[in-house]
This record gives sequence, C-alpha cells and structure tokens, in this order.
Amino acid sequence: MKSLRSSAARAVANVLARARKQKKLSQRDLAALLKRPHSVVGMIESHQRQVSVPEFIVIAEALGADPGELFRQVLRERSLG
Repeated sequence: MKSLRSSAARAVANVLARARKQKKLSQRDLAALLKRPHSVVGMIESHQRQVSVPEFIVIAEALGADPGELFRQVLRERSLG
C-alpha cells in the first residue's frame, strides 16, 4: 500500500514512536494505556497501520503529550524527509 509508505504516514509513526520512547514506555505499556492489543502499536510503528486523526489525539494524550505539538513535529519531519 503506497499510502503507508508516504512521507506523512512515516512521519506520524516516527513521531509517535519517539514520543513513546521518551516517556520510557514499551509498546505493551502504551497499548495497555490505550486498552488495545500491543500488536496495534507495533503495526503503527512499523508502518503497517495508519493512524486516524482522532486516534492520533488519543495516543498523544495517553503519552501525556500535546497533540498539537506532536503534529507540528510530524509536519517538520515530513518536510525534512
């Protein structure tokens, strides 16, 4: 699927993975906070699954991050990559 390989989709996955690691959470930890199977987080971070805008907000909030700031990071990363 081409859309999963787009610079925007990669940037979303990379920013969310970085935010998770900065909080020193495992994929399983984040999945537990989200009440989702850990495979969902793994698929997002390995570019096998896209994130919707509402889901992005929920993930950001579960990480204790500002969704707007994470989105700005996505835009910066996308413009670099």
